[in-house]
Amino acid sequence: MMKRKPTILAQEVNENRAVLTLHVEADIADFQGHFTDYPLLPGVTQIEWAVHFARACLSLTGDFAGMDALKFQQPILPDSQVTLTLTWSPEKDSLHFCYTSQVDTPEGDDESAQMHTHASGRIKLVVAQ
Repeated sequence: MMKRKPTILAQEVNENRAVLTLHVEADIADFQGHFTDYPLLPGVTQIEWAVHFARACLSLTGDFAGMDALKFQQPILPDSQVTLTLTWSPEKDSLHFCYTSQVDTPEGDDESAQMHTHASGRIKLVVAQ
């Protein structure tokens, strides 16, 4: 069976928020064919992971009922390390997700390192009545 999920390197979870540090290995099946000369993680996979980890870490239930404010800004490449931040707003049935990573500076100074946002958005999860 082919690998479909990244390795969790660290996680911090509280009532309505989870922050996961993920290693996105090059052998994840979703990189195959997307694209041959420049593999990148498909947006649909990023959304699937956000829902998967929200269900696992925040014990969320409910059916997918749409998205908004979806932005893909920087590709997630094989063998990268990203931070996935998940914030649940129960009053809105809304899950905000954001994938970021730290970009090293030429000087290697951690304090001057910049954060890149790879993708963000809101996912509606509604429990059937």
